[in-house]
Amino acid sequence: MDLSKYLLAFLVGGMLCVIAQIFIDRTSVTPARILVTYVTSGVFLTGLGLYEPLKELAGAGATVPLTGFGYSLAKGVEKAVDERGVIGAFTGGLTATAGGIAAALCFGFLAALLFRSRQKP
Repeated sequence: MDLSKYLLAFLVGGMLCVIAQIFIDRTSVTPARILVTYVTSGVFLTGLGLYEPLKELAGAGATVPLTGFGYSLAKGVEKAVDERGVIGAFTGGLTATAGGIAAALCFGFLAALLFRSRQKP
């Protein structure tokens, strides 16, 4: 594989993370709202047809951050609506992202079993 693909993935993914970190450091917006904004912006950009070219350009640099999760949700809904009609609007997003959601639940459960929770100072 060409080294420029790795560099583009690193730069795009890194810039998405830098933008979020600037919002966290410089504004009073909570990290949870920033995360939700990233997911919804991924859905919105996919709906406008702008996220697909970014995904083609940056690969994992565009699909791994939370905007990529929004992209996956939107693509799942789009595919399910084509296959099942209106009911696909309700089921497509969960079907397309079920693997990631299941992994997050399993790893969260394992972390809860292995580590003790405590208050931050």
